[in-house]
Amino acid sequence: MKQALLNLLFSFIAFSIAYSMALLTGLQIIQQAVFIAFLIQWILFIPAFYFQTEKFYDLTGSVTYITIVSYVSFQSYILMDVNIGSILLASCIILWAIRLGSFLFTRIHKAGEDKRFKHIKPSPTRFFMTWTLQGMWVSICSMCALTAIASKNGVIHNGYFYGGMAVFIFGLIVEIIADWQKSTFRKNHENKDQFISHGLWSYSRHPNYFGEIKLWLGISIMSFSSLSGWQYITLISPLFTYLLLVYVSGVRILEISGMEKWGHLENYQKYINKTPSLFPFSNLFKNK
Repeated sequence: MKQALLNLLFSFIAFSIAYSMALLTGLQIIQQAVFIAFLIQWILFIPAFYFQTEKFYDLTGSVTYITIVSYVSFQSYILMDVNIGSILLASCIILWAIRLGSFLFTRIHKAGEDKRFKHIKPSPTRFFMTWTLQGMWVSICSMCALTAIASKNGVIHNGYFYGGMAVFIFGLIVEIIADWQKSTFRKNHENKDQFISHGLWSYSRHPNYFGEIKLWLGISIMSFSSLSGWQYITLISPLFTYLLLVYVSGVRILEISGMEKWGHLENYQKYINKTPSLFPFSNLFKNK
């Protein structure tokens, strides 16, 4: 009972943080978008828990991104003329969401399950918290872009905008290549129960997450010039992505799993000692 109450409390806190940020933007449309993002998670949690499945969890996250970005873009289009910056910024997020959502959805159906949810699904409050946290992830990561699109003059396309787009494209390419290399590696039956250490994975143990952080940094830079006042708090997006991937759902879990599988192998020990966990070449600075 105590744990269940804590799960519900954490869910409430997650919603409160995201919605409070939306209130600080001073834009009602952003508040509506954040509420829609959480509402989608809460509605789809019901069949997910009933059927005890996580197979459409990641896909739901991507669909939510597309939904709220499209909603804010459409509402902004009604109020102002066509803004090429807003179209490009929205397109970047939608492109990323379609690519990642389809990739993760295909991967989980091939695998049959997402092991992260094995001990989460049976608990209604813990599973509910997981869906709520996804609403928080979607809201906070996209809020700087949503705010920029919904701003009075729309997205300002200047040097910051195009510089941010270059960073976004770089991050997206890194993420796509890293995912492709790992998928190709796993398709080879000779690599069963082995770890990947070539390609981008020779520069970082988690290059896909590095790409994810970079692309959200790009989105933040693209949005920067269109924000004002308290709206600048929405630029927390790449930092939030970093904290989420490193300390919550990504690197931490995979590092533990990797040590359990291959920690006894000398070549794995050499790999983790010479290869940075996330940022390529960061070990060079440590050595100095």
